[in-house]
Amino acid sequence: MGFLLNNTELSVDVLLMVMLIATMLVAFRLERALGVLRRDRASLEKLVQNFNDSTAQAENGIEKLKSAAQSTGRDIARHIDQARRLESDLQFLISRAEKMADRVEASLTPNKQSVSAELRSPTEMLSPKPSFSLASKLGAAESEAKPRSQAEKDLLLALRAVR
Repeated sequence: MGFLLNNTELSVDVLLMVMLIATMLVAFRLERALGVLRRDRASLEKLVQNFNDSTAQAENGIEKLKSAAQSTGRDIARHIDQARRLESDLQFLISRAEKMADRVEASLTPNKQSVSAELRSPTEMLSPKPSFSLASKLGAAESEAKPRSQAEKDLLLALRAVR
């Protein structure tokens, strides 16, 4: 039995030695991996710090973009308001110009009595008006007042061209 015991003890000892060698190999590999981790830890910390800095810069940039967008939005709204005011002014001027053009056309066309009657004041309507030719009307208009603006000058030139 002594031989059997020695054999068992020997096999247990060999098994323990194999397990101890395997443990040492695993511990050695683990030590190397931990060394790589320690070495890369500094670069990982640097990477995390750079990421945090980039995030802060992006947030700052977003805030600047928001304020710029708000400022631009206010400017655009102001320009739109100005454009709307100018549009209403232009519509008013266009309607006035159309009315004036109708009046000029009516005064130049003898068949349009109703429109030219609108142009005369009530006292003018009661008193008879002598008939003048277009040339005498233009001559009288030129002699009474000088054109005050370029538009009036252009209108007079256009009327002369119609003759």
